[in-house]
This record gives sequence, structure tokens and C-alpha cells, in this order.
Amino acid sequence: MSQKIILNTEKAPAAIGPYNQAIKADKTLYVSGQIPLVPGTMELITTGVADEAHQVLKNVDAILKNAGYGFEDVVKASIFLSNMDDFATVNEVYAQYFTTVQPARECVAVKTLPKNVNVEISVIAWKD
Repeated sequence: MSQKIILNTEKAPAAIGPYNQAIKADKTLYVSGQIPLVPGTMELITTGVADEAHQVLKNVDAILKNAGYGFEDVVKASIFLSNMDDFATVNEVYAQYFTTVQPARECVAVKTLPKNVNVEISVIAWKD
């Protein structure tokens, strides 16, 4: 029988809306989109898209670890950018976190992201 488990950690920013940081359904972990908020202070990183991407991926890492997963377990990533001109910079940062197994992914530019940030990333992880 399948189970759905709600997961949240103080090591990642609290949800800024009616959602949870992650949901685990059986062996699959669905991580909500993360923006460059610093856990604890909820301050936004605004010192450039590279710094934003690092904070976003640190937040994703904290959520993955809280659930017993790692970047190597991610099977799908979704990257949302406010400007596709930032693709190369975000891609360079992203590659520093996905070093062993790169997941399937898409990267799209959108008109606006929450709190007017430049990057948001969500992931789906699976572990046997």
C-alpha cells in the first residue's frame, strides 16, 4: 500500500504559500520549487544569478537530505529563469551539484518568479 508523507525541514526556507517543501509518495520525492531564500532569516539572496542559483541548490540539498535522498537520486529537475540570458551561468552552478548522475530536466524562461527572483528549481527524486 502506498503512503504519502509530508516533509519539511528548518534547514530550508519555510514555504511562502499553501504548500510543503516536499512530499514523499512511495519511493518518489517531489520537492517544491525553491527560490534563493536563506533558511532561518528568510532573506533573499540578491547578489547575482550565480549566488541565487547556489542558494536555491543548497535549499534543494537540505530538503533532499532531510528525506534521506541526495542529488544522485534526482531523476527530474525543472529550472525556471526570469531571463534566458542567465542560462549559462545557472547551468555552470547546477553542474557543481549534479556531479555524478545528471537527471532529465528542462529549463524555461518565465515572465516573473515569486518575489521577483531570477531562478527557481524544483526536483523529483527516486530511490529504491
